[in-house]
Amino acid sequence: MRHAVRPPATLLIRIDWTENMRRFYRIEASADLFGGVLLIREWGRIGSRGQRLSQWCANPAEAEIATAALLRAKLRRGYTPS
Repeated sequence: MRHAVRPPATLLIRIDWTENMRRFYRIEASADLFGGVLLIREWGRIGSRGQRLSQWCANPAEAEIATAALLRAKLRRGYTPS
């Protein structure tokens, strides 16, 4: 039986009214048909459609490492969990 990688999506926001900045960053992992994991990242200004990037990882452990690194970087830049 194959494990489904389905943690809930993580949504981060960064709002700074003095800089007129209202941004979001969303990351989600899902299993693909070939046994790998697809990391889907979306980011942009709150209220807009934003941009989307998909990254393929060979296994769930690799996806967890990549997700943790991305989240650490965003938290250092001032994003907070929503």
